[in-house]
Amino acid sequence: MSKIGKVPVKIPAGVDVQISDALIKVTGVKGSVEVSQIPGILVSNVDSNIFVELSSKDLFNGSAYWGLVRSLINNAVTGVSEGFTKILEIVGVGYRVEKIGNNLRFFVGYSHSVDFNAPEGILLEIEGNTVVKVSGASKHMVGQTAANIRAIRKPEPYKGKGIKYRGEIIKRKQGKASKA
Repeated sequence: MSKIGKVPVKIPAGVDVQISDALIKVTGVKGSVEVSQIPGILVSNVDSNIFVELSSKDLFNGSAYWGLVRSLINNAVTGVSEGFTKILEIVGVGYRVEKIGNNLRFFVGYSHSVDFNAPEGILLEIEGNTVVKVSGASKHMVGQTAANIRAIRKPEPYKGKGIKYRGEIIKRKQGKASKA
């Protein structure tokens, strides 16, 4: 039995949930998120709580995905009511970012600038010229967008230059030892 799947998802005020055969659509202040239905799992909305149940105890896929579906619905409800945010920092001499519309232009040590186009539903903000804030309603899209930005210039282990998550610890290497 899934410990996560048993717990109902509470729907806060201002969030609307529509359940159909193929999709669960969650709409709120920050936007809307869709979660796909998985066969063998029943989703019901009772008294501003969403319950996730197995339609049959014998289904392997149902029991394997029971907690996953509940977590995806919970993330959708949290995302449309509060939103998700990831913060990235740019470290390096001369490394910076500038905002052009909702897109970003990175100057991170290459001979050219790197343009990054924001996906739909994602808001990109910059603080100063070395901090990027990625926010949106979908936890998956926020995390994937932050990972794509980090992939432009991953932090290197010798000087720590590159794009990193706030709070990420870069394991540093010593480099060449001096001759004695």
